[in-house]
Amino acid sequence: MKIDLNSDLGESWGAYIKGEDGDVLKIITSANIACGYHSGDPLVMTETVKTAIENNVSIGAHPSFMDLQGFGRRRLVGDSIAEIERQIAYQIGALQGIAATCGARVTHVKCHGALGNIIAEDQEMADGVAKAVKSVDSNLILIVMPNMATERAADRYGLRMAKEIYADRNYLDNGNLVPRSAPQAMIHDAEQATARVIQMLHDNSITSISGKKISMKVDTVCIHGDNPAAVNMAKKIRDSIVDNGFELCGFNQFVD
Repeated sequence: MKIDLNSDLGESWGAYIKGEDGDVLKIITSANIACGYHSGDPLVMTETVKTAIENNVSIGAHPSFMDLQGFGRRRLVGDSIAEIERQIAYQIGALQGIAATCGARVTHVKCHGALGNIIAEDQEMADGVAKAVKSVDSNLILIVMPNMATERAADRYGLRMAKEIYADRNYLDNGNLVPRSAPQAMIHDAEQATARVIQMLHDNSITSISGKKISMKVDTVCIHGDNPAAVNMAKKIRDSIVDNGFELCGFNQFVD
């Protein structure tokens, strides 16, 4: 079984440094790069793309609500679906331009923060995101929450999709993530996260905080780049994935 390991990166901005991207990019196989709305800027985007190329890591856009102040983690729902579509297209295009200057191309899209949580449950907004992705480049892969609105939207618009689980986040019974405002949202212990990932890969399921098992196919595992434990966690998870007989490679090489 082939598995991808991804991380949300390029989330520094101006004088503000966030995460240990250089170290994480030596471990993962796909990177989701902030496009300037929740974080990132042209210089940070360029540096992240160049480092990804050096490490043979696939490059993806990580669009969000326009929310630098809140790091894209506030539920800003005043925009229409049409406005969301334009914002997604704008952000993908920004990274495509940066990637082109580095001789690379964008292979996938993954929505960030509050936008990602909302489109997991809001079918109309998920459809808007999928429509925007397809309009920009129908060959782009959309990272989706399995069994949720994003998976249905990708299927409806004929997009290739990568089904994602999170190493360092807990789940609700409906398959969505526990909100970051809740004390149980994050997992910081690398051993615990690694054990969960291997169990999820072997069982093709996730276990919610109440103990409910939810079956799903898994293509990619996410480790958040801004998690203080990211580097150590990523190393342990990568080693354990390989030790358990899985082949680690970018999902752009194997998803339908």
